[in-house]
Amino acid sequence: MVLLVVGLDHYNGDCLTDSLRLRQQVALVHGSPVYVITSVALIPLSSQSDADNVIEQTKKEAQKHASHQVAEDVSIDHQSSDDEDSEGHVLDDRPEQPKALAPSAIIRPKSQEGNDSVAQDVMGRKGQYGRFAESWFSRKGWTSERRRAQGMSADDARKSDGILDRQRDGRDKLKILAEQDDKNLLEVPAQPPSRASQPGASQESDVTSTLLPKLLRTTKMLFASQNFFFSYDYDITRRVEEQTIQAPNVPLYRSVDPLYFWNQHLVLPFVENGDYAYVLPLMQGFVGQRSFSANPKHSRDPSMVVSESQQEINAITETQKHTEAVSSFWLTLISRRSVKRPGLRYLRRGIDEEGHAANSVETEQILSRGGKTYAFTQFRGSIPLYFSQSPYAFKPVPILQHGFVTNHNAFKRHFSNLISRYGDVQIVLLVDKKGGEAEIGQQYEEHTERLIVEGGIKDIKPAFEWFDFHAVCRGMKFEHVEVLIETLNETLDKHGTTVEVNGEVQKRQKGVLRTNCMDCLDRTNVVQSACASKILEWQLKEEGVEVNLRTDITTQWFNTLWADNGDAISRQYSSTAALKGDYTRTRKRDYRGALNDIGLTLSRYYNNIVNDYFSQAAIDFLLGNVTEQVFKEFEADMMSKDPAISMRKVRANAIDTSAKIVISEQHEDLVGGWTLLSPKEPNTVRTFPFEEVILLLTDAALYAVRFDWNLEKVSSFERVDLRSLDGICHGSYITSTLTTIQRDESKNVGIIVKYRPGKEDIARVNTRSLDTAVHTDSDFDSGRTTAITKLFGSSEPSLSSPQGVQKSPSKDSQAVKILAFKALPARTSLANVGGQRADTVIVSERDWVSGICEDIQRATYGGDAGGSDSGFGKGFVEEKEIISLEEARRSTGYLERGVHELKKFVWA
Repeated sequence: MVLLVVGLDHYNGDCLTDSLRLRQQVALVHGSPVYVITSVALIPLSSQSDADNVIEQTKKEAQKHASHQVAEDVSIDHQSSDDEDSEGHVLDDRPEQPKALAPSAIIRPKSQEGNDSVAQDVMGRKGQYGRFAESWFSRKGWTSERRRAQGMSADDARKSDGILDRQRDGRDKLKILAEQDDKNLLEVPAQPPSRASQPGASQESDVTSTLLPKLLRTTKMLFASQNFFFSYDYDITRRVEEQTIQAPNVPLYRSVDPLYFWNQHLVLPFVENGDYAYVLPLMQGFVGQRSFSANPKHSRDPSMVVSESQQEINAITETQKHTEAVSSFWLTLISRRSVKRPGLRYLRRGIDEEGHAANSVETEQILSRGGKTYAFTQFRGSIPLYFSQSPYAFKPVPILQHGFVTNHNAFKRHFSNLISRYGDVQIVLLVDKKGGEAEIGQQYEEHTERLIVEGGIKDIKPAFEWFDFHAVCRGMKFEHVEVLIETLNETLDKHGTTVEVNGEVQKRQKGVLRTNCMDCLDRTNVVQSACASKILEWQLKEEGVEVNLRTDITTQWFNTLWADNGDAISRQYSSTAALKGDYTRTRKRDYRGALNDIGLTLSRYYNNIVNDYFSQAAIDFLLGNVTEQVFKEFEADMMSKDPAISMRKVRANAIDTSAKIVISEQHEDLVGGWTLLSPKEPNTVRTFPFEEVILLLTDAALYAVRFDWNLEKVSSFERVDLRSLDGICHGSYITSTLTTIQRDESKNVGIIVKYRPGKEDIARVNTRSLDTAVHTDSDFDSGRTTAITKLFGSSEPSLSSPQGVQKSPSKDSQAVKILAFKALPARTSLANVGGQRADTVIVSERDWVSGICEDIQRATYGGDAGGSDSGFGKGFVEEKEIISLEEARRSTGYLERGVHELKKFVWA
């Protein structure tokens, strides 16, 4: 049990400390232990009384663990004397949590320095720190194995006598804090304190506070999922060839790769306050380790490679004395999940505008023996194009989004990032060449060909290999993957592997395989493990060991290690273990594996439509990508939005594109353009769903443009001559009363434009058809006429007309039409908008709508916009409720309320 600060959560004004409560060692890399988090505690810091209450509640829980810890320590003490004569092998036979401590021969010495004040603090609290302080500072000290069990490297063992003279280092202080007494452990209470009952808590705060318990549960489950790893001394976020000797006074968080620094946002308050000792970088992904022995090449023993298990440790230790007959190796697998475009399966697909692909994972396989280390890195990530898939379909078809240019710009950024990091890139695409996956695969291939024609990135052109996994391996014959491996042999040989000898990099890997299917999970796991198997065979051959990992029955441990890796990555992205896991583990496929895959598929489907939306919002919030506004949006829509591309840029581009297409008259000058919501049914004020449309204003007309946001094309538009306008109404526009944010009259505002169609007004659709906007009274039902009369008081022509021209009603102009628009939310949930914090919004929805009305009035009446003595334009703009809160309540039916309550029960 340990107590380490993972970070601070700020939610609705409350502050919580995420503290690592339980850890377990899973590997030892270059002499540095690597741990997985198994449990966390959430401590409220909103007030001293709240913290005290939680402390009292959790002391009892800490006492329960104390007796178990004492028994564990006694057991370690009894074993330490026996272990001193061994090489220190420790291996947990549970595949997901292997404990592997490498032989001392592969330990790389590392210089560490600390501060005497840290030691003195611990000495002064010897009674509080208990066994840890006594063991650490006793003259007798710990045995070598005892130190390793406590998470100290061999270098710590050699320098324990001089610890009081060490300079301050945040990593050393973390080690001390990690071993505090159990009675300091804190855990979140069953019912965390809420600010809803505090005086002065606003109604808006009450809304978000209702989701606080769910957020706390989600956060705790996320960190306790055994998917987060850390090390005090070794930078697990960087590959072997990127490791550097850390300066003694540089905090650990400054050396880690920010691409895999998961809790970077959570620890920001400590960094800003200079409390570096409390900053513990976490990496999400997988770390697994196995030791094994191998007979040399000249041996005729059929058991070429032997897996090491807990029962085999003593036997292997004995055989290590015969170094000419047996070689001992350690295989470590590290997968690093990117913090860019993070999230869950169908909610995070494709790419974002910075070139980051969803489900991006770097996997490094490290083979160690003595002072020599081999490393081989692979990469997986979603297809680097803008696309989405519906979570409600059992097998959804990918839907491409945005135009070719927008996709290609993001595509190039993605491969620019990969090439800068890895060098050459070999694309391995595993989607179907027929059916629903074929189109996006073809688009991927087209963009690759275009990039090659353009000269690639830095003269490096990615290679493309499309392997139809399901077609080639039809009938569960996954062994046919060897066809792909044979095709990639030349590329694998060209890329090579990283080789390090005694801490010096002798050779670097020159390229990377970028493998993906649709989810980058199941098919990708099979192919990546097959490639890693081939590379390991080559590496062992260089060490004088020949083995076939695909056929040798004693190499099951290798398949298990990669299957554990695949399951971990799959759980992080789809909430279930990987499909086809039986083949990855056993290299065999049968009906039982197929039945298991059916169950996992159903479980994924359930998670897609029930759990993932809130979990996605929580992940984005913890990573600092969104503000707490995301939970208000979730309460309203019961879903999370995808910030793959800046909507501010998309909307600006859409306005420019629409203006170039719909404004055909050269003499018309564009005055302004806006994006608003509008009822899907024209000439109405409340028909669902509302669509995001574009409103353009020139000095001659208004253009209401319906835009295809996926294809970035104009679907249809309606042109209304300014001389046809009869009035504008703006005010509260309540379309739903189900949630607090939807009932807020200050945020739900809109515009109604009343006009009488004339010969200059047209409606054009993207089907090459042309339809004039002149209709007769019979085209409109009485309900719409009633709505217009309610808003404007009369359907008769106004006494004044734009530009001072008196209009006389005609037969064709008696039909009154309206254009209804509702303002988009002024505040976004994104943490940064255009490089600025989202909370710096200046213009409210009501002021924004008023500004649009003034621009329309000014364009219609020129300089006399309601302020001249002539009276032209007076009364043209009115402020009145479009749909009042009371009216919206009356129109909200029981069925609509019932459906929302059901969704809230299921999703929230």
